[in-house]
Amino acid sequence: MGENGSSTRPHNVLFLCTGNAARSILAEAILNRVGAPRFKAYSAGSQPKGQVDPRALALLDGRGFPTDGLRSKSWHEFRAPGAPELDFVITVCDKAAREACPVWPGRPARAHWSVPDPAAAGGSQTALAEAFELLHSHITAFCAPPLAGGVRP
Repeated sequence: MGENGSSTRPHNVLFLCTGNAARSILAEAILNRVGAPRFKAYSAGSQPKGQVDPRALALLDGRGFPTDGLRSKSWHEFRAPGAPELDFVITVCDKAAREACPVWPGRPARAHWSVPDPAAAGGSQTALAEAFELLHSHITAFCAPPLAGGVRP
């Protein structure tokens, strides 16, 4: 515990999408940069594609975001023994938000951010860039310190 009784570990955030190939991967990379060291991001999918969309990796790389270790994985990894304790679970696609999510150990706070699927737009660089910008905006607000009285902007 820290001086004020709070935990010294970062807040763990899991971003969920159905395929865990683009949007949730982008969110993981963005939060790990924007939110460090207060937040640690992970991503997963209910039906992971098994590989990250190479265009999403190229977009991140082109903007100077690290891509090492980013991989498409199942949300079941985060229910297994030894998984990080989650503080927040955020769905970033409407389909995943409608799915019956597992019960997460520790009962993390849940939220949904509706981010259009770049694959539905043919996976264009424009659609990926728009998803990136929307996620970056949400994550920047999420990481902002609360205003007086604990209110977030």
